[in-house]
Amino acid sequence: MHRYKQTMARCMRGDRGGRGDWSEWGGRRHGGRHRAGGGGRMFDQGDLRLVVLSLIAEQPRHGYELIKEIEARSGGSYAPSPGVIYPLLTMLEEMGFARMEASEGAKKLYAITTEGEAELAENRAAAEHLTARMTAVRESTSSGRAPQIVRAVENLRTALRLRMERGPLNETQIQAVAAALDAAAQAIERS
Repeated sequence: MHRYKQTMARCMRGDRGGRGDWSEWGGRRHGGRHRAGGGGRMFDQGDLRLVVLSLIAEQPRHGYELIKEIEARSGGSYAPSPGVIYPLLTMLEEMGFARMEASEGAKKLYAITTEGEAELAENRAAAEHLTARMTAVRESTSSGRAPQIVRAVENLRTALRLRMERGPLNETQIQAVAAALDAAAQAIERS
């Protein structure tokens, strides 16, 4: 428990690039993309910690795999940012709940420890509730607008806006942008 308090104190000071609160550790605010309709947040304080423990209990995973798995299980409605997942994995390791099983360069494979399994067992009902919540969000978004398409449209809008802010386009650039947009429109019509 002492390591947990030290870790939290470092995060409160912002030592890990945080915003001064402990959102990066799966606490108060989660710095992920939450695209579900109706506002609200996907996880409350500490919930992401249980979700990650559940996922690494299923099988050892890399941080990127955790991000993608959470996004998939929530139907694309929520994807924690790397700035949330990687510090959270470090915290879980420092708490003794996870261990690095292997490392390929910067990619670290995390597995649950005996202490992590005990923590998960102690919070089994909450973990099952979180899994059910992600499933419900996935099912509710599957009948509406696909979050992946909403994200892609937003990416396109952002790219266009940023390019236009850099200054005027010459004729060659105008033609290239128009051709890219026309090609995307045709591909969408054919799908």
